[in-house]
Amino acid sequence: MSDAPRTRAPAPNAPGSEPQWPQKPRVLARQTVARSRLFHVESLDLRFSNGEERTFERLTGSDQGAVMIVAMPDPEHVLLIREYAAGFEDYVLTLPKGLVDPGEDIVTAANRELMEECGFGARSIEPLVELSLAPNYMRHRMQVLLAKDLYPKRLPGDEPEPLIVETHPIDELTALLARDDFHEARAIAALYIARDRLRAEASQDSLW
Repeated sequence: MSDAPRTRAPAPNAPGSEPQWPQKPRVLARQTVARSRLFHVESLDLRFSNGEERTFERLTGSDQGAVMIVAMPDPEHVLLIREYAAGFEDYVLTLPKGLVDPGEDIVTAANRELMEECGFGARSIEPLVELSLAPNYMRHRMQVLLAKDLYPKRLPGDEPEPLIVETHPIDELTALLARDDFHEARAIAALYIARDRLRAEASQDSLW
């Protein structure tokens, strides 16, 4: 039997009681492991409240943040883009998205990205939710916004080739999930959240 100390699992919270969260670990040291044009890999030496020490590596995100847009050209449909994804070495179907530029708020950034990638602006844009991606390894947050009342407006973007814009029924998400080219988790979550918001609004309107 190993003589290494064992970490006791925390006792479960009693039903109805306030959750007891552990104290955040102390950062003993941090250093850059690698840096490229797009990525910054950072190493963190941590000491947890029970005395255990571990080293974690993470990708740091943009300080300005990023946006993803659920754009509705009409009440039943959503705009999707087809773009090349280098991670998969293939074309994928997803929602328009991009980084927030310095000096922009998320609504301005979302409208700019929508104009650059889809050729539309929006008169109505509202925040829906904030999403993360692999939080154990990435410090990255994505703000999802719902855009309605669209109008044609094109801005030049930084894409290497023109993006293909497709229109899909937002109530037929199961059909989208069955496709091989639609699998980005953030886009899937954003569409379900937007669909539920729209259904709730329609239900509320029907009561008046």
